[in-house]
Amino acid sequence: MYYVGIDVGGMSIKAGIIDENGKILANQFIVTEPEKPSDEIVEDIARLIEDIVRDYGITISDLNGIGMGFPGSVWDQKGEIVYCCNINLVKVPVCKMLTARLGVKNIKISNDANCAALAETRFGAGRGALNSVMITIGTGLGTGIVVDGKLLTGNRSAGAEGGHMQINFGGPTCGCGKKGHYEAYASATALIEQTRQEMDRHPESILHKVVQLYGLNGKTVFTAAKQGDKVAVGVLNKYIKYVGTGLVNFANLFYPEVIIVGGGVSRQGDVLVKPLQRYVSRNVYGSKYNPKIKVAAAELGNDAGIIGAACLAMN
Repeated sequence: MYYVGIDVGGMSIKAGIIDENGKILANQFIVTEPEKPSDEIVEDIARLIEDIVRDYGITISDLNGIGMGFPGSVWDQKGEIVYCCNINLVKVPVCKMLTARLGVKNIKISNDANCAALAETRFGAGRGALNSVMITIGTGLGTGIVVDGKLLTGNRSAGAEGGHMQINFGGPTCGCGKKGHYEAYASATALIEQTRQEMDRHPESILHKVVQLYGLNGKTVFTAAKQGDKVAVGVLNKYIKYVGTGLVNFANLFYPEVIIVGGGVSRQGDVLVKPLQRYVSRNVYGSKYNPKIKVAAAELGNDAGIIGAACLAMN
């Protein structure tokens, strides 16, 4: 079976031909031109699909389905992009448009974080699980929730925005403008700000020296902590609690088999995952009596988007 997965981002639109086992058979990409009229962007996607299918040596009629992931608000059931962040796509019935253009009836769409969660659950860190939660730690904090093997997206697919659950009254301002949201504590942006504040308070620290040598980014605190810097270890321990608090909330709500941590910070591996595992196991309700919830780093990396998009069409 052949499926096409499309991962639409602000910089590029990636396409892959995916088989029923989640294997990428071919991939291509084009540069996103976000200011184009919406119909031209959809036409670019259609041509990308035609190109990758032709270059692989099959035809459009050989496809079992097409799935697409977009940033922003996506109404899955209607096949409509409600609002796409930083791309000129507002109230666009993309599934109908591509069905008319390509003749493929099985075309599905969802939010890109949902696609990543679906890919990791079926073919990545959550293989074998029917229930999972995935957080993607980046500039913001995206979440995807899988219940009984299906995405949980809420009314008009507007739900599963776990980055915006409130974990504190007041507190730092989230990217959405509200205060005290999970994203404002657990995103990579938040970690960088937490690192900057402690670096400024402790100019004698290794953390401060690491910033001077290599600049300030999401890796900085991990680099300094590995060198035994007490200031960096303090920042990291507090960040683990912030991230862990959200994971415990998800665990108490959904009690999944696995919680998957993705995004650039997840590449730190056991340094991040093991303490998060301990935090969740220690704090989840009923942990003495219920099955253990596994915390795992995402495995599929940048491929999760196109694999997960294709998964939409496999349902």
